[in-house]
Amino acid sequence: MAEPKEARPTLPGLYSRGEAAGITAVEITALVLSVIWLIVASSYFLTGGDTGAEGLRFLQVLMAIVLPVAMIWVAAMAIRAAKVMRTESARLQAAIDALRQAYVAQSQAGKGQQPHPAVLKRLDELGGGVRNLETTLAMLGGIRQADPMALQWPSEQAEDNQPTLSLGTPAEAMQPPLSNEDLIRALHFPETAEDEAGFAALRRALRDRSAAKLIQAAQDVLTLMSQDGIYMDDLRPDMARPEVWRAFARGDRGRTIAPLGGVHDRSSLALTAARMREDTIFRDAAHHFLRRYDQMFANVEPGFSDEDISAFASTRTSRAFMLLGRVAGTFD
Repeated sequence: MAEPKEARPTLPGLYSRGEAAGITAVEITALVLSVIWLIVASSYFLTGGDTGAEGLRFLQVLMAIVLPVAMIWVAAMAIRAAKVMRTESARLQAAIDALRQAYVAQSQAGKGQQPHPAVLKRLDELGGGVRNLETTLAMLGGIRQADPMALQWPSEQAEDNQPTLSLGTPAEAMQPPLSNEDLIRALHFPETAEDEAGFAALRRALRDRSAAKLIQAAQDVLTLMSQDGIYMDDLRPDMARPEVWRAFARGDRGRTIAPLGGVHDRSSLALTAARMREDTIFRDAAHHFLRRYDQMFANVEPGFSDEDISAFASTRTSRAFMLLGRVAGTFD
């Protein structure tokens, strides 16, 4: 008998945000109930139902028609608010898990060193936000929030301690080379927590040391930007031609590669620039990601066709590069 598949968490910023919340089943149900009630109540009064004294007719109409409809929509809004807060609570909890993993990796690498105060402060802030959301959810409907499992990433310490075979050959040298398709799919990250093909490509990419380093750096910046409401799926950058990307791989900088900075979303640019100025952790993570991206693309570009470059440029990781590169002045 096959074991049940474990649910995977949706870390903020990595996967698709899904469709924007519009008219949901809750609003449709409330609208149908409202129309049914209005028809029933109106038919009663229009057919000359026993209304009692004429002075009480307005009060009867108010209580029999308006108040039930109002109660239906209050209940619908409460259900929708609870759903939104459950989603936000899951995002906050996932961010806490990511920071907790960073803290554990830092503790292992530092062998007893005290964690960075900013990390502890961030964990406390996010933990308080989750507790507040869970309290509100309990008031609305007594909904319990389960702790999502953390997505495990290879630590820097594990990368530095790769096993070696006889005659000093690294174990990773025996791995088959990472295909262009798997690299591009992994850098886009899985579409949802149920994207089996995306997770399979991600697992294969994580066996490659260079790809794993870039994926880790991309995960860090995407998670941090999601805390400010910046999601790569919301960006619609102008896509540069493949020859511009090849010039970037050759080492060209400045105006020659300016088309790569195709992100024009003013709010995302302003929020990212402010975070770069004020948050040391975010600034270090952003510069580390830009270096990893530069090195990785320069290595793989010779083996990429123009179609591969276009697909590579459309990934969430590349959109983060366009946004952070423009804020950092890479394309100036």
